Amino acid sequence: LGLSGAPAAGEKFNVMTDEREAKNIAAKREQLIRIQGIKTQKHMTLAEIGRRIAIGNFKELNVIVKGDVDGSVEALSDSLIKLSTEEVRVNVIHKAVGAISESDVLLAEASDAVIIGFQVRPSVEARKSADREGIEIRLYSVIYDCINDVKDGIEGMLEPEKKEEVISTAEVKQTFRISKVGTIAGCIVRDGKMIQKSKVRLIRDGIVIYTGELGSLQIGKDSVKEVLAGKECGMSIAGYNDIKEGDMIEAFQIVEIKRTL
Repeated sequence: LGLSGAPAAGEKFNVMTDEREAKNIAAKREQLIRIQGIKTQKHMTLAEIGRRIAIGNFKELNVIVKGDVDGSVEALSDSLIKLSTEEVRVNVIHKAVGAISESDVLLAEASDAVIIGFQVRPSVEARKSADREGIEIRLYSVIYDCINDVKDGIEGMLEPEKKEEVISTAEVKQTFRISKVGTIAGCIVRDGKMIQKSKVRLIRDGIVIYTGELGSLQIGKDSVKEVLAGKECGMSIAGYNDIKEGDMIEAFQIVEIKRTL
């Protein structure tokens, strides 16, 4: 037999009716192997840096920076670049003002980058895409916390820490001002399960406006403990009234994650 490459021992031959059919099947199998190979690759995380440095196959950390204002984005980007060492170069491959988008996740996937958000949040689509593709999104409200985490990651000393987990998002459809109570937001829960007394963030155009606690949660006039996705409800944020139509209310919890290298 005349073959373009040497087959492995034990491989089977399939006989096709013509050469075109054989080439089409071979091409599809090669594509499947490539896709499976891509899916099994582990994308970069800060915890992964130390391990890759130790085995000698890590030279650059690609970072995408998103923030609430230009000043924060520039300050954070400059500080990250200054963390470069002789062993590891930190590259800010993209920086911009605004929420973390699905296109940011696609760029991170293509460039094996970590996404860092300062006082901004990922869109629902971006978060789902990042979870699906294994892209790390790290969110901060203090620049020094971000700098220290990246520095520790480069030094291979990133300690186990508490991680934030988004449990629900709701869109504000209208607001009501009630005396002695404050602003009640008429919402529809977009995903997850909104739970009474949850920690929440008020997000406007992708920017974090306020972080606090859910004050009340009700369906109609009845107080409830939880509201599922797709349901309408009324809610308030304890001690805060500047809620506007179109805002997003994001509920989250803090969970302890045992990190492995």
